[in-house]
Amino acid sequence: MVCGPGPVRIGRFHLQPDAGLDQLARADTVIIPAVADVDAEPSPGLLDAVRAAHRAGARLVSLCTGSFVLAEAGVLDGLRATTHWAHTEALAARYPRVAVDPDVLYVDNGDVLASAGKAAAIDLCLHLIRRDHGSTVANAVARRLVVPPHRAGGQAQFVTTPVPARDDHPLADLLPWAMARLDRPLTVEDLARQANMSSRNLARHFRTATGTTPLQWLATQRIRRAQELLENTDDGIDAIAHAAGLGTATTLRRHFHRTVGVPPDAYRRTFRSARPTAGAAAAVRTPDRP
Repeated sequence: MVCGPGPVRIGRFHLQPDAGLDQLARADTVIIPAVADVDAEPSPGLLDAVRAAHRAGARLVSLCTGSFVLAEAGVLDGLRATTHWAHTEALAARYPRVAVDPDVLYVDNGDVLASAGKAAAIDLCLHLIRRDHGSTVANAVARRLVVPPHRAGGQAQFVTTPVPARDDHPLADLLPWAMARLDRPLTVEDLARQANMSSRNLARHFRTATGTTPLQWLATQRIRRAQELLENTDDGIDAIAHAAGLGTATTLRRHFHRTVGVPPDAYRRTFRSARPTAGAAAAVRTPDRP
């Protein structure tokens, strides 16, 4: 449902809201889209509606420069937040009580979340889908959108070297090869040998393409594989640990709890029982960093 005070027209774009701003207080999740002019003060009616939704327990999500609305409403006071890198200095200067992180893709404070630019907004929305419905659904949505299924919120907003076209990228064949072998021991040397490059060159390409190191990327993929198996199979923890390349159930439980925030058994109960409805956050978190 789109809520607003009335019709919105920006150039040739025209939007007719489904309901008024008073409906925000009845929502489970409220998403604030980017604002065209960060110097323009949000309307008092919008700010009051955002505050009312926050008091009612809604999850508030800002996309790109929408964080200026949340900051003006006061709901970001004392919290971490981000916005498009071109506006992080302005956000920090105007709202000193907000801990602005200029480098990350998105920030998840539990009931208040904020993303960087438009591409990062997609990452945050996939993160919300993963929280609410599990990694399988989030991965399916990502495939439909033809975007990476998961970029952690702590990943940098941009890298200095652009990523080449997908078909020409040096890792285009390596990443699927590694994903198909997560149940096996894999070292940086194994990956470099498969990619026909030195370990140093491999690390450089990984940093450019994924924002992280080869071993960190592998660790993240192993946890994601464990999540999928916990959601979609009845396999025991030992079998899942082996299939995800984490060795033993003890190792899986340790790394899974540290990364996701809950033990594997609790995660399985969350997603194998009644799935949360849209907008109701599951009691798990995804890692801030790969």
